[in-house]
Amino acid sequence: MGTDSPASPLSAGSLAQLTLSLVAVVGVIFAISWLLKRFRVVLPRGRGDITVIDQLQLGPRDRILLIAVGDAQVLVGVGQTGMVALTPLATPITRGGAR
Repeated sequence: MGTDSPASPLSAGSLAQLTLSLVAVVGVIFAISWLLKRFRVVLPRGRGDITVIDQLQLGPRDRILLIAVGDAQVLVGVGQTGMVALTPLATPITRGGAR
């Protein structure tokens, strides 16, 4: 008769495997987040009469948006201090840049 005890479920090997798995999952989450930002994957925005037609990134936190409100279009500046209506457009711009 031996005095061998069963292996503990919290052995060094299983804790290392658990830690590596957790690090891998967190790494995948950060990688997907970085890819979405890098390739500007944008989910459809707007419902009804207000939609974001296009945007131009000017800096890390500054951009210009072309917003359609009904039949009118407005350029809006977005920055650290908030949003500012730049100008309403007299002639609407289509997505391809053609008028």
